[in-house]
Amino acid sequence: MKWVVLATAPDQLSAEMWQDRLREEGIPAMIKPGDVTSFLGVTSVPCRVMVPEDRLGEAQEMLAEFQ
Repeated sequence: MKWVVLATAPDQLSAEMWQDRLREEGIPAMIKPGDVTSFLGVTSVPCRVMVPEDRLGEAQEMLAEFQ
């Protein structure tokens, strides 16, 4: 499965909320590895949310509704 960047969230908390919302709707989602620094806690830097390439259009619509 090829993962692509859906959007860049302003911070890790926003990225996690977007990821959770997408997953609730059945769309696989993950935060780009390397954008999150879990050993330091939550990061305030932008984080990329990724989805499978074949679900990108659906995920874009869902994210637009969520925002």
